[in-house]
Amino acid sequence: MQAMDASQGTQLRESVRLAYSAIAERPDEDPLFPTGRALALGLGYSPELLDTLPAVAVETFCGVSNVSVFADIPEGAHVLDLGCGAGLDLLIAARRVGRALPDGLPDVTSGKSGKRVIGVDFSRAMLERARRAVAEAGAENVNLLEAAAEDLPLESGSVDVALANGIFNLNPARESIFRELARVVRPEGAVFAAELILREPISVEESIDPANWFS
Repeated sequence: MQAMDASQGTQLRESVRLAYSAIAERPDEDPLFPTGRALALGLGYSPELLDTLPAVAVETFCGVSNVSVFADIPEGAHVLDLGCGAGLDLLIAARRVGRALPDGLPDVTSGKSGKRVIGVDFSRAMLERARRAVAEAGAENVNLLEAAAEDLPLESGSVDVALANGIFNLNPARESIFRELARVVRPEGAVFAAELILREPISVEESIDPANWFS
């Protein structure tokens, strides 16, 4: 099967970014795919847990599983939430790792101290929501970065646990994302990921149609 070319991949990636940004900016409009509290409940997040999280994060949740619940996240770990969106998994991870590092100790981004959990997303609108959620939750051990998953501004071997909740099938640059994860996660670290998968190949024409990426 013929692969999509670079320009098609770039155009598709931008379509995905705009779709996710629209959810963050206009959460009351009908989205292209399931989102929010109802989706989170259906994926196994308990209502009691969701009730303790800021609504600004819950109402635009776009994951495919409850990865931050089932992941093995030791207390004190450095955690990367790749494609953090509005911050639902990010805040759960922040609770699980515990307090921020003492002042002066480096975090995984080298130069910013006191943070154990790093959220990365390519949608500025989603990150604005995540910042509001982090502030509302009082999560002082979190740092948020706007960046591409295939070009992470993190030091090599600096992450103990990486979370990825439904990002791989929405970015054509999957090989580059896998390479970046292999670079930033330390050799004894772990990646916990959840993803929707196809049961059979589809044509290039189908794969480059943005409508098919959200169906």
